[in-house]
Amino acid sequence: MEHEREQRVKRTQRDYSFAFKMMVVHEVEKGQITYRQAQAKYGIQ
Repeated sequence: MEHEREQRVKRTQRDYSFAFKMMVVHEVEKGQITYRQAQAKYGIQ
């Protein structure tokens, strides 16, 4: 039997500062942007 290997893109984990995290959360909570917009704007997952 031949097993096919799936090609997976390895996600890298980054350490963001607490201030950055709070800034993003604040923008989303105030309704300025959606979490999807935050993902695109800041390149986060």
